[in-house]
Amino acid sequence: MSLEWEQVVVDALDPEALAAWWREALGWVDISGPDEEPELRPAPDRLPGLLFVRVPEPKSVKDRLHLDFRPDDQAAEVARLEGLGAVRVDVGQAAASWVVLADPEGNEFCVLGSRRTS
Repeated sequence: MSLEWEQVVVDALDPEALAAWWREALGWVDISGPDEEPELRPAPDRLPGLLFVRVPEPKSVKDRLHLDFRPDDQAAEVARLEGLGAVRVDVGQAAASWVVLADPEGNEFCVLGSRRTS
């Protein structure tokens, strides 16, 4: 038996708009067809993806699952994401080495520092 990680499902008030934001943020491609829920992937044949599903209610509490990203340049990437509309949020991280941001619908994600090399 084996499992393959297919995608992360993201609840959204406006799935198309939120998918468009993440497509710009990640540089991923939209593989969904007409009248399908938006699905993004790093490339059409690569996993995992992000699937955006319409829900009737806005996000109301801290996410119990979030994505972590490790850029080459943390400060530059945080600035770029803020320029796209991400906002800094405080989830109790204090003086951590990562930056917590939220997408336009309030979903938290972290931008980590550069990976240490030995």
